[in-house]
Amino acid sequence: MVIVATAEWRKIPTVLLPQEIIDKSFRRASKMSGLVDDPDKYHRVRKQMNRMVQSSSDTIATTLLDWVSKWPSLNSLSDFDQALIDASVGADEYRKNLGAIQWGAEQIRKISGRIQSEMLRIRKIEEFHNSRRSAYGRFASVLEQLGPELEWLNRARDVLRELPSIDASDPCIVVAGSPNVGKSALITALSSGDPEVAAYPFTTKRLHLGHFVHRRRKYQMVDTPGLLDRPNDQRNAIEMQAIAALENVGDVVLFLIDPSGSGGTDLDEQFSLLDEVKTLIRARKILLIHSKSDLHFEGSIPGAIKVSSIESFGLEELRERLVHEIDADAVGDPLELPEGWHREDNEIKEVLFD
Repeated sequence: MVIVATAEWRKIPTVLLPQEIIDKSFRRASKMSGLVDDPDKYHRVRKQMNRMVQSSSDTIATTLLDWVSKWPSLNSLSDFDQALIDASVGADEYRKNLGAIQWGAEQIRKISGRIQSEMLRIRKIEEFHNSRRSAYGRFASVLEQLGPELEWLNRARDVLRELPSIDASDPCIVVAGSPNVGKSALITALSSGDPEVAAYPFTTKRLHLGHFVHRRRKYQMVDTPGLLDRPNDQRNAIEMQAIAALENVGDVVLFLIDPSGSGGTDLDEQFSLLDEVKTLIRARKILLIHSKSDLHFEGSIPGAIKVSSIESFGLEELRERLVHEIDADAVGDPLELPEGWHREDNEIKEVLFD
């Protein structure tokens, strides 16, 4: 069984810039040197300089590796979370920059080891100070090389903290459709979530997550940005996040159609987008939703469930339909054996009746 981690984006730590890391490590090293006590000046200085180099390198390396460990590992994440990272900041850049941070920690430790080995052969007190200054300069040089990567991680953190965390152990519903067809309003009406809603095209600026509870089980709802009916290579980063959700997450997809035209996308374009979504998510059930059913519309949409988030029409029926379609609490026959397995009682019957 493969265990998939749930990305907790808001717990991604802040990344310090090179000078901040240097100042932090040198302050700690100075404090450590004050703890050395030896009546012999030569041995005292040697121990002080050695401890300062060790403390400084430990602080820098531990700080860098702590970031690497606390930033989500792509290999441990779900396909959905990996796709979100790729769509929002770039998976290759993510790997490259975290890899550079790990390289930096390794270089710091190697430099420290070499300097400390050199100190064993020093016979003059002033040379101990020179070795410590040399170590500090090399540490600073490595961190300066990491400047672009540290700045990238800081920018990426601001983006990733806005992404939703999807729990793979709970059912998930993706809400999709053209811009301004009522996706966020439906999420708000169905769940305890409170997505950002505004009355203009591309209402949802990023993915949002809401949920409702049925029999103590949480049903997650992913509110995707509005999609335009155009090829992937013409879509922007916001739209690609929606594509990532559709391709990699969800037990059921709600596709909203607004036949009133109030959202700014005509009906033919909405159905064209629906056809494209069907090609992306062949393995999942799509429920067609006639949104804004409180607005006047001549005719009906075959197979669509009518709802109105404004008038709370059809919401309970939709919630019940979702629970039924996902069937998360279904329990199979506990006595049923996997196909191909042999049961002893069947073998006995074969012997008796042969």
